[in-house]
Parts: sequence; C-alpha cells; structure tokens
Amino acid sequence: MQNFSIAPQEMVASLWRNWNLARTLARREVLGRYRGSLMGVVWSVVNPVLMLGIYTFIFSVVFKARWGSESSSRVEFALVLFVGIIVFNVFSESVGRAPGLIISNANYVKRVIFPLDLLAWTSMGAVLFHFCASLSVWLLAYVIFFGVPHATVLLLPLIVIPLVFFVMGLNWFLASLGVFLRDVSQIVGFIVTAMMFLSPIFYPASALPKDYQFLIFLNPLTPAIEMARDVLYWGKVPDLTLLSLYSIVALLVAWVGFSWFQKTRKGFADVL
Repeated sequence: MQNFSIAPQEMVASLWRNWNLARTLARREVLGRYRGSLMGVVWSVVNPVLMLGIYTFIFSVVFKARWGSESSSRVEFALVLFVGIIVFNVFSESVGRAPGLIISNANYVKRVIFPLDLLAWTSMGAVLFHFCASLSVWLLAYVIFFGVPHATVLLLPLIVIPLVFFVMGLNWFLASLGVFLRDVSQIVGFIVTAMMFLSPIFYPASALPKDYQFLIFLNPLTPAIEMARDVLYWGKVPDLTLLSLYSIVALLVAWVGFSWFQKTRKGFADVL
C-alpha cells in the first residue's frame, strides 16, 4: 500500500507540483457556484455588500452601536465591521465545507494518481477569490469616504498567509474526519455559527472587561481579525510578537491536520 509523505514541506510542495490542476479546479468551483445565475460572479461582490448593509443597520441603527467612542460614525462602524466579516469568511466558508470535501468528490478517491490533499487547496482558492472581491469592495469604500488607504495595507498578506495555513490544517483534518464520521458536518455548522459571535467581529476585543480579555484571545480568529483591522483601518503595524506566535501556531496546526489527512487517506476508498 502506498505511503504518503507527512513532511511539512509537502503541504506546499504538492500544491506547487499540481499548480495548473489546482488553478483549474478552483476556477471551476468559483464559476460553478454561480452557474445559471444572471449576474454570475458579480454575486461574489454583491453578497458581502448586502450582508454588510444588514449587519450595519441592525447594530448601528437598531442597537445604536459605535466603535470605540460615541463620536464614531456609521461609516466607520461599517468599514471596521466589514474587515471582521472578510477575515471570518475565510474561516467559515472553508471549514463549513471541509467535512464534505472528500465525500462530494468520491470519484477522485480511487484514482491513485490524483492528489487528494489538493482538494483542500482548491476549496481555499475559491475562498480567497471571494476574499479578494470583498477586500476590493472595502478598499473602494475607504477611498470614497476617507481617501487613500494607509500604507500598512501592504502588510495584510503577512496576516492572511498564517490564517490560510491555520484554516488549511482544519480543512485537512475535517475533510478526513468527515469521511469516517458523517455527523461532523452538523457539529461544524454549530461551531462556525458560535465562532461568529465569539470573535470580535461586531465588537472590539477591548469591549470586554480587562480581566476577561485574555479569553477572547484564546479564540484563534481574534489575532487575525484584530491585526487585519490594525493594518487596514487604523494604519498600525501589527504586533510582531503576536504575529510571530500566531504564524508558528498556524503552521503547526496546518502540519498536524495535513499529517492526519495523509495517514488516514488510505482508508477513504474502503469507506466510500
């Protein structure tokens, strides 16, 4: 029986070797999501804008929430909120689909030459397409209301890359687990919803009492959301210590998830 490498570098090496295949599959996934609709991929921009409008109305108009101070405007609230939503969607869209990733592509399982670990990268590619579309909307809105964005915007990839590896680790783990335990998708759905409200999306981490703020930083999405807001909206350089620690943890999670996937993939064909 074939043994699959669990070397850390193999996480990226597999993507590099099969780059054209991954790009084709990701493109097909993006286009397939909007196949048959009149507006096509335009929905990738319209959907986050509509959700932004709903969240902004509920929290800033109905609940009269403000960000940081009473003098902050609804525009500021909307843009700061939108950053949190954009970052969270990288997690929710990927992890939400991960348990069914192998099951929905069962025809690939018995093809020995097909790199199954690439399916997680393909899913992430589609997610990053929507991330870029939403980020473009945010940047356009910022330019309209505030002018030229801060130069720290260029530091955003330093935050997004560790987040991607963290989520990829979860994707590989859940994709494998979902083959053997079909209830995983139901549990993950609940966890994703809970994480939305337990993450500082609709409120700043500083809103919690100081004695309890460490609890929200136990949430792995908190550093990414807070640092993304720093570089995009507040024009601050992210805390290098926090960023370094977050990157190390993200790579560790990615490798653990990848190792689990590689060690268990031998049994996929028997189950499916």
